[in-house]
Amino acid sequence: MGFVDQWREIERGLPGRWGETRLALAVRQPGQADRAAAMLGPLAPGRSAGRFHLTVGRRTGTSPGALERALHRLDEEGLRGGLELVGTTDAPVPAPEAEDGLAEAWDEALAGLPADWSHLHGQVDLTSTDHLERGALLLSPINPSRFDDSPSFRFRCARAAGYGASPGMARRCFERLDEDSIRASVAVLRLVSDSDAAGTQGPVWYVDGKVV
Repeated sequence: MGFVDQWREIERGLPGRWGETRLALAVRQPGQADRAAAMLGPLAPGRSAGRFHLTVGRRTGTSPGALERALHRLDEEGLRGGLELVGTTDAPVPAPEAEDGLAEAWDEALAGLPADWSHLHGQVDLTSTDHLERGALLLSPINPSRFDDSPSFRFRCARAAGYGASPGMARRCFERLDEDSIRASVAVLRLVSDSDAAGTQGPVWYVDGKVV
């Protein structure tokens, strides 16, 4: 059985609320370990005693899709071996949606950030895929991006430096969702603070090998 098929079998057996999964991968021929390491490199695996240690997350880190693409490369190269489930962690229970709406939830999220934050990577989770098209339109000023099949968008916001929409523009977009009665929640995924960019827009994030 190839690595992709092994992963799909593991994935089918995961609990419905899994948030993070830890895996161990070993190639059958020790001499092929370096080739496997090169192909698994974008996933930043740990390596010890001839085994690769991988962590897959639904919301952060290596996505299931990125893992499957990397395993497909191993299969295409003819590498054989085993993929084992080491453990799983349940996803946190989402915080209740703010009764006052998404704009107020955004205010609360910003209030909890360090005073010197410069830019962030955020995520808006809609309650239904029925609102994806309308939500994308209302959020268009903050350049929302899709990343998987969930009814969610990611965006960048910049306060003092870095790339992204202003906090005020983001809030106005969230007000539009509220005005359209589109229920959603917002979360800060990544944050840069105490940043002093010299002739650049500052640091960027790499997720699944791509700049976000």
